[in-house]
Amino acid sequence: MKKNIHKWFAVLGVMLSFSAWADSAAHAGTKHDVLLYIQPVEFTNPIKLWHPYSDYWFYQGPLVESIAIEKLGKVYGKVEVCDANQSGRVLVWLQPKMFYNPQVQQFYGKVTAEVYTGIGKHVGTYVGEANVHGRIGMQAESRIKQSYALAIDHAISKMKADSTLQTQIGADAVSQTETTPCSIVTLLPTNKLRRALPF
Repeated sequence: MKKNIHKWFAVLGVMLSFSAWADSAAHAGTKHDVLLYIQPVEFTNPIKLWHPYSDYWFYQGPLVESIAIEKLGKVYGKVEVCDANQSGRVLVWLQPKMFYNPQVQQFYGKVTAEVYTGIGKHVGTYVGEANVHGRIGMQAESRIKQSYALAIDHAISKMKADSTLQTQIGADAVSQTETTPCSIVTLLPTNKLRRALPF
């Protein structure tokens, strides 16, 4: 009886190991249309919008991520959030910024999209900006979302107008044989001056 139990445990262990290997292999082999990367700090460190009477703190990552997935998906197909060793036809590193001017009651949203091919070649930098009138208070979150949405629309319109990007995406989709894990996107080349001066 004890021998049978040990055999069953051995068989069960082998089956679980094989299942885990098959899942990881399938996941690694999956290529997405667009992979979106936003730095983890945007999800863990809130930013402050200054106001003389009541400051407003919020996390940029969750807001920008949901808006970008929807808007990029309408233009470029299936969009997934970058997760470790995934690869895709296009890698988009999104960098959000938000500023509030209490004197004129304006939310200023800015989104910088660094776009790479699936093999890590830098295609271009696309900056979208927008400003929305509103007060910090009950409507702050909706105005922030609106500002980010308009800024992402602005960046996407520049991406669509760039014939080099469109050609590169098409060529990469057909001839891509090697891919770059999206998790190393911050190590890929970008505009040196802008990286040194990130404001």
